[in-house]
Amino acid sequence: MKTPKFSPVELRIMDALWSNGACSVREIHDSFPEKERPAFTTVQTMVYRLEAKHALRCTKRVGNANVFEAVVSRDAIEHRFLNDVLAFLGGGPKRVMAHLIDTGQLTLADIEDAEQRLRALKRRKGRTR
Repeated sequence: MKTPKFSPVELRIMDALWSNGACSVREIHDSFPEKERPAFTTVQTMVYRLEAKHALRCTKRVGNANVFEAVVSRDAIEHRFLNDVLAFLGGGPKRVMAHLIDTGQLTLADIEDAEQRLRALKRRKGRTR
């Protein structure tokens, strides 16, 4: 199944579920910072939209409250987002890497980790041939 796209509010809701595990709509609503907190009914509507997208599911009912859990993993969403960014930038990572270097966000440890991952990928591909 293809990973759905999410709005910023939907991502915040998913983040609450990834961070806290199964939550009611009230608990999700309370996880928003007070100054940025949307109306309860907005969060409730977004939760049901996410359920329709098969990103989360209702696991149980406690009194009048439904408890939801994430179906889509954080990793799947991150991969989808990064692939979308790369596609927007023409498919290559050079502009992203240049930005990270120019802003000082890419460290030598990050580069060493990337080199290690590339070597591991090369070894795996060598075994499959």
